[in-house]
Amino acid sequence: MGKKKEVDDRFKKFGTVSFTSITKTNDFIDFLEGGKVMGTRCKDCGLVFFPPRADCYQCLASNVEWFEVSGKGKLLTYSELKFAPVGFQDDVPYCIALLDYGKYKIFGRIAKDVPENEIEVGMEMKTVVNKTSNEQLNYVFQKV
Repeated sequence: MGKKKEVDDRFKKFGTVSFTSITKTNDFIDFLEGGKVMGTRCKDCGLVFFPPRADCYQCLASNVEWFEVSGKGKLLTYSELKFAPVGFQDDVPYCIALLDYGKYKIFGRIAKDVPENEIEVGMEMKTVVNKTSNEQLNYVFQKV
């Protein structure tokens, strides 16, 4: 009999509600546990991905490398959510946002410790690792 293949389900540690436990980019979780937010870049055509992807939709290659999301991003837009889908209802209110890092954009949440009256489109923010109240990992945007 052959060996039973071990399931790599590290991704179940991501997010408030984990919609998938298995992905080709499970290393993303290891990076978060190490305090780094990472994306991927296609080594063949240079296309950048966040969230990370293992396969490039542009050139169809699977030749990607990891890069760290670092530095400052510019807040393009945000919205305060007062109602949320199932699984997120205990988190409201919270703000979702889009940061522009130049070659790529990141969608996520603004950290709870950033008061909404201090949030302004165009402000500089950074993406950081966050641990949720249920010990899951994610990332949030903080003021620079």
